[in-house]
Amino acid sequence: MKALLDRPVPTTTAALTLRRGAARVLIDNWTGTSTVPSRTLYPHQWSWDSAFIAIGLRHLSVRRAQQELESLLAAQWADGRIPHIVFNAAVPHDAYFPSPDFWQSSSAGRAIGAPTALETSGIVQPPVHALAAWLVHEADPAESARRGFLHRLYPRLAAWHDYLHARRALGDGALIAVVHPWEPGMDNSPCWDKALQRVEPAPPDAFRRADLNHGHPSDRPTDVDYGRYVRLATDYREAGYDDRTAPHRFAVEDPAFNTLLIVSELALGKMAQELGLANGPHLARADELTRQLIGRLWDDKAGIFRVRDLTDSTLVDESSVTGLIPLMIPQLPNDIADQLCQTLAGPRFNASATQLVPSYDLNGPAFAPHRYWRGPAWFNTSWLIERGLRSHGKHTCAARLRQGFLADAGRSDFAEYIDPSTGAARGARNFSWTAALTLDLLCTDGADTKELSP
Repeated sequence: MKALLDRPVPTTTAALTLRRGAARVLIDNWTGTSTVPSRTLYPHQWSWDSAFIAIGLRHLSVRRAQQELESLLAAQWADGRIPHIVFNAAVPHDAYFPSPDFWQSSSAGRAIGAPTALETSGIVQPPVHALAAWLVHEADPAESARRGFLHRLYPRLAAWHDYLHARRALGDGALIAVVHPWEPGMDNSPCWDKALQRVEPAPPDAFRRADLNHGHPSDRPTDVDYGRYVRLATDYREAGYDDRTAPHRFAVEDPAFNTLLIVSELALGKMAQELGLANGPHLARADELTRQLIGRLWDDKAGIFRVRDLTDSTLVDESSVTGLIPLMIPQLPNDIADQLCQTLAGPRFNASATQLVPSYDLNGPAFAPHRYWRGPAWFNTSWLIERGLRSHGKHTCAARLRQGFLADAGRSDFAEYIDPSTGAARGARNFSWTAALTLDLLCTDGADTKELSP
């Protein structure tokens, strides 16, 4: 472990201290095969967490970053999906809910190829994995080639994207739909409220919330919302996790989810090129998704991308951080990128005054500074936006956000999220993706944002 801490580091004392603290979080949260988000609240492996963690781990140990992604993909289903949780069999079932005995993946999902030797959830999370894999490869191409890293991961990641395109394009075009509020990763965002109103909550005695053992109720989703999450997951399980027959009473097109698929399609194109394969299909998919993202989700009047509710095919009138993340798309038209930057700096997100980007409109009717994704600022979404700003040449804004990110990460003991106004730590401390993305901002100069441009 000492070798990880002795790799080259930034030269200032403050940066060195921050880097060592971040490395210590990742070392402490390592299980031997993967990294838990938190030793208390999240004791298993989470899908998009592992992708962000691998992005940071590449600066400490490329081999360990590769293993992070490899261990996640070992739980991939035969239909291509990457489940949002891979359960550690050594962790008691009552440590987290919904637990393996709720999802019943190896039995309920058997017909569509759920693993038999591992228990997982049945839903997914944002497809940031190919971007993570490409960045890990680029950190040490020789080691990647020696271990056949891209050769092994490329077909698995391509199958993951194929699943999304084949089974989750539920609207009128190519955009991918999420079918549970946990899938976009922004669990109880106000953007889901309208669609969730149609879902009858599971009765309170149908579940036991382990999250309240580690978080204050005022920080977490309400019992009613949690009951709706349980109902949707139960319905999906009873349909055998088969998207062809599941009722999908909650189905929305989310800007961030589709943006990360676009960026990851571009990353798959780079992988294909590196492996001597055709990259055209990935670039074509990225182009078509970008065209439809703009055509279906862009609100020019509001200067932000919106969520589309597929039940009535209307845009949801809420401004959330999900609508800013399309800044990551290299081929996003300049006028839209400029409008997003204006929205970011304006009164709804006030990026010039807040240290991180709030998860929801500061003036919105549902704003709550401490309640999960209804206001608090998160480090992973700010990292995505910082990367997007750099890719569009908005270096002053990116530098301000980067500086705020690093300051808040250190002050908050690498918190899960923070109060957007005060910077006070909220949620879990020593959170893995916060530590990992801190390492990335400390160790990168921004050159890698240009590599994905088609």
